[in-house]
Amino acid sequence: MRRPDFQRPTFRPKRSAQIIALLLSLSGCAIGPDYQRLATNLPETFNRAVDADVNLPTSLAETPIKAWWLLFQDEELNQLVVRAQTYNFDLRLAVARIEEAEGVMREVGAAFFPEINASSGASRTQASTRNAIPLPSTAPRLQDNRNAALATSFEIDLWGKLRRANQAARADLLSSRYARDTVELTVAGLVTSNYLNLRALDANLILTRSTLDSRQKALEIVKSLVAGGRASALDLYQAEGVLAAAQAQLAELRRQRALAESQLALLTGQPGLRLAAGDLRQIPLPPVPPPGLPSSLLENRPDIRQAEETLISANARIGVAKAALFPSVSLTGSMGSSSVALANLFSSGAGIGSLGLATTMPIFDAGRNFARIDQVSARQKQALVNYQKTVETAFKEVNDALVSVYENSQSEEAQQRRVQTTGKSLELAQLRYEAGYSASIEVLDAQRSANDALLSYVAIRQARLNSTVELFKSLGGGWKDGNKVGS
Repeated sequence: MRRPDFQRPTFRPKRSAQIIALLLSLSGCAIGPDYQRLATNLPETFNRAVDADVNLPTSLAETPIKAWWLLFQDEELNQLVVRAQTYNFDLRLAVARIEEAEGVMREVGAAFFPEINASSGASRTQASTRNAIPLPSTAPRLQDNRNAALATSFEIDLWGKLRRANQAARADLLSSRYARDTVELTVAGLVTSNYLNLRALDANLILTRSTLDSRQKALEIVKSLVAGGRASALDLYQAEGVLAAAQAQLAELRRQRALAESQLALLTGQPGLRLAAGDLRQIPLPPVPPPGLPSSLLENRPDIRQAEETLISANARIGVAKAALFPSVSLTGSMGSSSVALANLFSSGAGIGSLGLATTMPIFDAGRNFARIDQVSARQKQALVNYQKTVETAFKEVNDALVSVYENSQSEEAQQRRVQTTGKSLELAQLRYEAGYSASIEVLDAQRSANDALLSYVAIRQARLNSTVELFKSLGGGWKDGNKVGS
């Protein structure tokens, strides 16, 4: 008996196209809330920390200078920051998180396209001779089957679930990029602050060595006076004591400098880093910002942008969760060949195929989907609170930094005057002691005062420079007035 040929199934492309067009027209809506950017109630400008008579330049650009550390005009610092931006471990982790988010973004975006899978198979079936329903005498007991097919499925985004998921993934990607920028800003700040600390220790070492030399000379003078009977043994012991104190101070400063150098080595990914000696007092002061900086500068802070993208992502995921309450419609189809003999697998009449619609809709899930909606809604509220907190914290940080910059500059000026007066007092005390008009205790007090004044001056200058670093970080960079960078 001749086996009948299997004909390819007859489809109705016109009717199928009409159904697909109808479904696609329904996919124009998107379930869930659209993101609306929140208005903040921040003042238009930051609190004034300098003279109120100075007006804000109208040409102040609201785009921060990203490479703000260049304003310190220190080539070694520039190299350290650039090195850290390449080899710092935290930054490398942040870059890896961006790569992960990019992969998630591509995966989510692939859902907008049909998935096509190829399959093939071969089987041999042997029928039982003791079936309840006997086989026809003409039917073979052994039957072979070969097949090869392409199958596809495509979910129609009727309720915007895929679009909301894509929005969330895109926001997550942007959030990871802004997180990288935040880490980059933080690392640049850490490198700069630690470098300033190192140079402050260098300055203290210079001052302490100078103090050590002067105390060594003072000891020699006391020894000669003691030998001539013009000074007592008490003067000698006191001179030796202050000399030992300076030696101990020098050793402690060397220890601290070695630790600061080691910290910079870790931040920049350079084990065994060695930096030549410098002096904090040689680093020029960056320009003071004008008063009345607009609070809109905060929009350039990467942590604020990161918090906003996190909020956008959480907002979009509400739509994803709500779309699960509605029917899910998918187009399915397959096309291929099936034959008993491998040689006839792709011959005429061996074709097989199918086209269909698959619909699923939750009927009873014990409240699972509503619970998921509650979860994502709560996460959106958390993201909203975090965004608001980030904005207001940033405003506070800028205000605090402005105050610190101004007050530290005032303190440095006063400290300079103290250095001058204590230096003159020390000169007079030494002259009086050598002339026999005062006791050695006056010289020792003058030496301690002069030494403390010099070390305090370095500390105040370091604080002023560090407050400028904090201002740059809190603004997300430097600033530009007209064509003059940083002024």
